[in-house]
Amino acid sequence: MITEKYTGTATPKWFGYALQSLVFMSGYRNERCASNEIAGNVCGEPTLMRRILSRLVKAGIVEAREGRDGGYALSRAPEDITFADVYRAIQMVEPLYAGLLGTTKNGPFAEEARKMFTKVISESEDQLMRVLERHTIAELIENPTIEK
Repeated sequence: MITEKYTGTATPKWFGYALQSLVFMSGYRNERCASNEIAGNVCGEPTLMRRILSRLVKAGIVEAREGRDGGYALSRAPEDITFADVYRAIQMVEPLYAGLLGTTKNGPFAEEARKMFTKVISESEDQLMRVLERHTIAELIENPTIEK
């Protein structure tokens, strides 16, 4: 069973779907996109996509409108949305380190391991955020790395 479909806990996949959904919406600057349309174009599940989009709305990256002419649209230009903005919006509980600290519950050196793992995770997250701050959605649109 794919757990991210059924839980509210963000996984690294959410980050990928979020980035791709923003690229898709950027092609519709003056129009709104339905969540099922976005999901279909990023090969995601519509319910999961709505959860992801709700976090992007809350962060001010995307705006949502209900009703007949409703849907989702970017609230900022693609060059003003960094990967770090999206990463923060998704709020992954255990980004890239799932389970690492869970291995430090017991054992003769669990306390020392937990302290060291926490330090390494913190340093890694700081580095990751510096890298993510340098990249924008516009780069995904203008410089696709996938050959057509």
